Amino acid sequence: MSKMPLFPEQDSLAFIDGPVGALEAIVSIPKECRSDSIAIICHPNPTQEGTMHNKVVTTLHKVFHLKGLRTVRFNYRGVGKSDGEYGEGVGEVDDLLAIIDWVKSHHPEAPLVLAGFSFGGYIALQAASQIEPLALITVAPAVGRYEYCKEVAPITCPWVIAQGETDDVVPMAVVLDWVVARDESPSVLLFPETGHFFHGKLVDLRERLLENLPTV
Repeated sequence: MSKMPLFPEQDSLAFIDGPVGALEAIVSIPKECRSDSIAIICHPNPTQEGTMHNKVVTTLHKVFHLKGLRTVRFNYRGVGKSDGEYGEGVGEVDDLLAIIDWVKSHHPEAPLVLAGFSFGGYIALQAASQIEPLALITVAPAVGRYEYCKEVAPITCPWVIAQGETDDVVPMAVVLDWVVARDESPSVLLFPETGHFFHGKLVDLRERLLENLPTV
């Protein structure tokens, strides 16, 4: 049984049963819930100090709050107070699916929105290909950076990609070539003079996502 059996009705730190132990999560409730949807946000690579407190992750959280959505951020296995150790991308997808199962066990009718940054974009993509969320938002998804990022099943929901034009970690050209090679037609938002971590561009990221989000 989860250490936090109920989905909280106020901002809370939660520990959710995951595949290899407890997963640390933050559930946040906006001042005014204007949507039944719940957004789950995935953080970047834990081997490079990625956590749920990453600035791009918290920017995504702010975007969803401004839209009136409840949000769930969580640390993958081995990060922060989550049990276990790095799962080579495969384990982290399983962690996300466990978080999804927990949310849906308490809100089975709530539409889910998945989002992620960098490595977290890959994690969100893999889960989105399995659960058909209401929408998917990926910021600088880790295309081609890891071997396991190359194969992602078709995405059937509305999908927004935010990409910095001067990203030297996940180059824009690689992302655009990957998008063209796929069957979907995601909405791609390009950010001039913007690197991988959106330093100095987080307000731009927030505002353009607010303007271009699918109906959530």
